[in-house]
Amino acid sequence: MNSVFVTGTDTGAGKTMASTALLHAMRAQGLRAVGMKPVASGCDATTDGWRNEDALALQSASDPIPAYGDLNPYALPQPLAPEIAAREAGVEIALEPIIAAFERLRARADVIVVEGVGGWAAPLTATLDQRHLVEALGLPVVLVVGMRLGCLNHARLTARAVQADGAKLVGWIANEIDPQMERRDENFALLKARMPVPCWGRLPYARAADSRVLAQYLAPVM
Repeated sequence: MNSVFVTGTDTGAGKTMASTALLHAMRAQGLRAVGMKPVASGCDATTDGWRNEDALALQSASDPIPAYGDLNPYALPQPLAPEIAAREAGVEIALEPIIAAFERLRARADVIVVEGVGGWAAPLTATLDQRHLVEALGLPVVLVVGMRLGCLNHARLTARAVQADGAKLVGWIANEIDPQMERRDENFALLKARMPVPCWGRLPYARAADSRVLAQYLAPVM
């Protein structure tokens, strides 16, 4: 296993923070680690083209630094579901450009952390789901669980869905996104006892979180 696909229990679970922390944790192990965000909606116009905040964070956490076009083949302007954002931009999302970009990244890196969009079941197109991308790239899946009320249900359902779709779920990361969540330790313990794969770490809440600092809380099983 030299690359992983990061999905989340839902939008806002903290996939980017977990993905960048993973990149720093892997780099600390002496690996050349590069991030990838195949499809990103909600981009800003720059002199270099459309740029997405999450994709730029992945680029900044990578070493070597990848070309933006390889890291984010589909940069969609509108902050909408990818299928709608692509239609608004007159773009047709296809697997081939993503696979080609992934292969270029893999030629320069020991490990690639590929961040998905939204939750696992969020579609890319009318006929393309994220499971198809995971299958095409041959990647195992890591689930980021946004720790808040309802996370037990969301985490267990997502884990079942990933496995039911034929993907290999290899780990999960607890991300404390709600500082007001009650009984956080108890909820975390319940999840550890019920999730079908090992926990790769627990990221504490921080108002201005630094993924380089959060990397110390992760122990990726690579």
